[in-house]
Amino acid sequence: MIEIIYAIPSSCTDIETPLLISSIRKFAGNFANAPIWVVTTKKNIEIPSKMIDFFNSMNVTVIYLDVKSDIIKLPFIGFTQAAAKAESLAKGKTKFLIWLGANSLIINEPTEFNLKDGINLGYRPVHHTLIGSLFDKPLDAFWEMIYKKCNVDESKVFPMKTHIDGNTLRPYINSGFLIVRPEKQFLQTWAEHYKDMIYEDEIVAFFGKDELYAIFTHQAVLSSLFLTEFEKEETHKLPFEYCYPIHLFHESLETLQPESINQMITFRLYIDKLLKPEWRASIPIEEPLKSWFEIKLEEYAELIK
Repeated sequence: MIEIIYAIPSSCTDIETPLLISSIRKFAGNFANAPIWVVTTKKNIEIPSKMIDFFNSMNVTVIYLDVKSDIIKLPFIGFTQAAAKAESLAKGKTKFLIWLGANSLIINEPTEFNLKDGINLGYRPVHHTLIGSLFDKPLDAFWEMIYKKCNVDESKVFPMKTHIDGNTLRPYINSGFLIVRPEKQFLQTWAEHYKDMIYEDEIVAFFGKDELYAIFTHQAVLSSLFLTEFEKEETHKLPFEYCYPIHLFHESLETLQPESINQMITFRLYIDKLLKPEWRASIPIEEPLKSWFEIKLEEYAELIK
């Protein structure tokens, strides 16, 4: 059985996906040649031919996710179903499935992707609070509802600091950066719960109150099941250098701004910022990463034309 498989949800028409794939093959060290799966709702005829050629050149497997069009329009259904699909296919093939949002990059060898014995989930906290539940405040109506639907035992709740704004929340983990053991079926449990819950009137009512609930309810469900499905001792919060949000560098507390982005292991990005030369010049990216960015951003823009 191989050590890891990367799984990436993708539209296959974006520049982030080839950037992530290329970064894995270039910078991931002993993990650089691991299988990469791209999970997409796009059929082959809908994927640009240049992108298909790129996938072939990088030894990437494209996995088609068949989700009904009326369902896929619901917030983050496709994302959670893609995670479940990848996990189900990975069972028996790999020790660990690395679930990465396409807006991720790996720039140094991610040695902690190989979890220790007895650890069944690797994660990072969310970047900032948004709809998160502050640990020193009572549960609000939204989180009380989610906890009830996910059967959370509140005695298992523990404090967790956000990655950027430094607030202390009830567990709230990043949905675009997870290391799972496929046999635990955690991603499938997440997708099933979320799909069942998203139609409920109570959930839909919150979507109408604030679009942030539509964007992040899938992550709240994930974080609640994190408490239901695992003991704290079974989980591993990866170091600060993993899943660092480069796009929020200027918004971060000064103590959470690395002297050099090159010191990070993996990070998340917003491509609209990264495409702006003046923005790239405002953050501490050093060589050889700086030149690699310049070359690949131009090169991969051609794949989606």
